[in-house]
Amino acid sequence: MNKAKKSAFVTSAVIALVTSSTIAVGASTANAAGGVCTAALAKADAAAKLATNSAAPWTGPKTGPKAATGKTIYYVAQTMTNGGVAGAEAGVEEAAKAIGWTVKVLDGQGTQQGMDQAMNQAVTLHADGIVVGGFDPATTSDAIKAAQAANIPVIGWHAEATAGPQPSVGLFTNVTTLRKSVSQISADWAISDSRGKGGVVVFSDFSIPFAKGKSDEIVAELKTCSSMNILKYDNIPIGNSTSTLMQSETAALLAKFGSKWTQSISINGSLYVTPIATALRAAGKKGTDFPHNVGAGDGSTDEYSRIASGQYQSVTVPEPLNQEGWQIVDEFNRAFNSVAATGYVPATHLVTKSNIGTATSWDPQNGYRNIYKKIWGVN
Repeated sequence: MNKAKKSAFVTSAVIALVTSSTIAVGASTANAAGGVCTAALAKADAAAKLATNSAAPWTGPKTGPKAATGKTIYYVAQTMTNGGVAGAEAGVEEAAKAIGWTVKVLDGQGTQQGMDQAMNQAVTLHADGIVVGGFDPATTSDAIKAAQAANIPVIGWHAEATAGPQPSVGLFTNVTTLRKSVSQISADWAISDSRGKGGVVVFSDFSIPFAKGKSDEIVAELKTCSSMNILKYDNIPIGNSTSTLMQSETAALLAKFGSKWTQSISINGSLYVTPIATALRAAGKKGTDFPHNVGAGDGSTDEYSRIASGQYQSVTVPEPLNQEGWQIVDEFNRAFNSVAATGYVPATHLVTKSNIGTATSWDPQNGYRNIYKKIWGVN
């Protein structure tokens, strides 16, 4: 079998696998006879308006222990091609420089084997602290137990659905916005944008518990509006073939649903919406045509660019990635000083063309850098 035929065969096989594991839910959420979900639409409108506020003040910690010295943090990434994972790591790097620590990155490259190897390597190399960057800690439980035995604190970024200490899975704390809030505002925007009459496709990766949990919450919130139609709940794995699969799937969805497809919500805006945009452009769609695309998380630079230019993405629900990186360093400093984690939860924010301005990421202007440096005594 030559290389081209082999590639086509592998792609077809993966698409078949994805299709067979996709959940069809359209029939259970058919448009309600006789009108629109008035109450749910009003709720969605109000939620979307509130979440677009860009002037939220700092509500995080203002006191804590002074800086520990000479620490080396290993950031174990699910994959550094994930804009959110990479953005949080950049924040850790920036904060570590301010506090005087060293950061080393181990890339799991999106595979279970890669994440296992990276976690074990971090323990073997005697890390002072380990970050679980964007994957379920239960999948590397043996390495986390080894870290605990070596008195190495482990902190998650987007590793669990809720923020704060997670002792049951071996995390000193987990740094994240509230997953459910992100899920709900993503669905609420789609309800509001379609005036309660949308046809939505939800994209997820069912192999990642955090991602599956988020997309289940998105579907549940969409179902609060009985006049919305969930056309497909789509399982597209995150990995090297994501872009190819998403372009093929987008073309297939356009052929099947046509103008009925008015919104899509993806659990990650960069990895999913980027190839969606490529496929929509190839299909002759204009940048503001339906489907309007929602990135339910991260808020990477490419998403901001698409939203600002009106090119195949309408909104994103970004993480304050850099700020979360600083929080991770602060939480490690508390662990090193035997002080409890803060459990701080950043506010949920919605970025649209109307409030994006010239920003390329969600970096709240609330003075968090100077506040953390004052806490650490490194001003």
